[in-house]
Amino acid sequence: MLSLKNRFHGHNTVRRVYRSGHSARNTLGSIHVVQGERVPITKVAVVVSRKVDKSAVRRNRIRRRIYEIIRIGLDDFKAPSEVVITVYQAEAATLPAGQLEASVHELCKKAKILN
Repeated sequence: MLSLKNRFHGHNTVRRVYRSGHSARNTLGSIHVVQGERVPITKVAVVVSRKVDKSAVRRNRIRRRIYEIIRIGLDDFKAPSEVVITVYQAEAATLPAGQLEASVHELCKKAKILN
């Protein structure tokens, strides 16, 4: 799991990223990113809507899998940034780990936050 210091706290911080960040999208979902001097450390949130899956257990499984991929690749981020990943596909719960990781890395590369 991603450490507490690298996760968002409060709804307003996520709202700010949605409003002022740039975004990228692929088949898995979308990513919104804010980079700059105001951001001291990389923070990540994963949003999985109830529209994706009605079961909280499956939504949390998707969230945990993506948090783990981000935790492992956190050192590859270019600069401190605030990142919100929004998942649109229920298949993210059953995708093999390699495919899910490739999809998340593709999103990060489209958003230009990876080295």
